[in-house]
Amino acid sequence: MSIDQKRAARRHTLGLLFAAGVMAAAGGQANAQAPAKQEVRIGYQKYGTLTLLKGRGTLEQRLAQRNVTVKWTEFPAGPQLLEGLNVGSVDFGTVGEAPPIFAQAAGANLVYVGNEPPSPGSEAIVVPKDSKLRSLADLKGKKVVLNKGSNVHYLLVKALEKAGIAYKDIDVVYLPPADARAAFERGAVDAWVIWDPFLAAAEKQLSARVLADGKGLVANHQFYLAARPYAEKNGDIVRILLEEIAKVDEWGAKNPKEVAQILSAQTGLDVDVVALAASRYSYGVKPITNDVLEQQQKLADAFANLKLIPKPIAVKDAQLPAKQLAAQ
Repeated sequence: MSIDQKRAARRHTLGLLFAAGVMAAAGGQANAQAPAKQEVRIGYQKYGTLTLLKGRGTLEQRLAQRNVTVKWTEFPAGPQLLEGLNVGSVDFGTVGEAPPIFAQAAGANLVYVGNEPPSPGSEAIVVPKDSKLRSLADLKGKKVVLNKGSNVHYLLVKALEKAGIAYKDIDVVYLPPADARAAFERGAVDAWVIWDPFLAAAEKQLSARVLADGKGLVANHQFYLAARPYAEKNGDIVRILLEEIAKVDEWGAKNPKEVAQILSAQTGLDVDVVALAASRYSYGVKPITNDVLEQQQKLADAFANLKLIPKPIAVKDAQLPAKQLAAQ
């Protein structure tokens, strides 16, 4: 090979190496500019707006624009969901009034980020259709089953208070909904304190009779909570979650038949069961207010007085500053 040919070959090789370097640098810059893939892990139960949100798929579409995926995990009740949030398996979820009290008392690092309006008719104390129990006063000395630390726990406390019965004067059995229903069906307990859609299923499938629901006794808010570290780092994602929940709430209030169809598909429950449960829903997510937190404090104080939680708590300590959810 001549000297000129060697020089030409060398220039060609250097040119290829330079081009490859430019392409690699450009690719690295593009990768650096692309947002990192994220995942938000949501805990939900067999009821409510989050189940509708999951069924409609609108949240996934919204978050895809931010390169965020959604992972849904179903829990049998609020206490189990908040335990998942506390140990880091979920970032966001919805529960009733009592679970956050028990979780906060146990040291869970959670924050309230929103709530639905009161829905007192969505929980009740039920008895078998042929039961001789006719009033709350008849519960004295009877065996009552419920999920410990769930929203209905406070309903039982207030119902006994109204009837003039001490909490210690009934035999309380703590079981999750599926086991509680089995105990109720076989007559192992006298009454069951339960929420929708399990309440609606008991009414429709077992002909259970409502001894008392929450009207006049409790508010029964549904709360949206997040792990504090997640909310503080991802306030924009939490804000988007609440915006999409508000949209589904608005849609659900206007489309009860479609709501029943989606809930039936998502939960596996009969349409007539979820239609009854959905008829008692209260739609319209709102930011957490001091008034709502004061109501929660009453629950916390009642549970502390009954020694149902290990220590008194200040509910306001679990409030997320509004600025954390400001648009970014």
